[in-house]
Amino acid sequence: MPSRSRPSSPKEARLFRNNRSQAVRIPVEFELPGDRVLIHREGGKLILEPVTRPTNLVELLAQWRRQAPLGPEDQFPRIEDTPAEPEDIF
Repeated sequence: MPSRSRPSSPKEARLFRNNRSQAVRIPVEFELPGDRVLIHREGGKLILEPVTRPTNLVELLAQWRRQAPLGPEDQFPRIEDTPAEPEDIF
């Protein structure tokens, strides 16, 4: 896989249909790691970025820290905890 710091010259790639989705054949010199990408549009360009997964607990906690805090709708509802009633099982 080529280095990210070195710019590459553009290369033409083929588009094709895969069921109802449009797909592109990515040349080997542009191959991305993993099996998932994030895609977004900037003007007339589509940008593909590899999805990175945390490999250890420190990376996972750092990823969670970047997320927005939970709101009140994400909290557990308050449930009244009533004492159990005796039950006759015979």
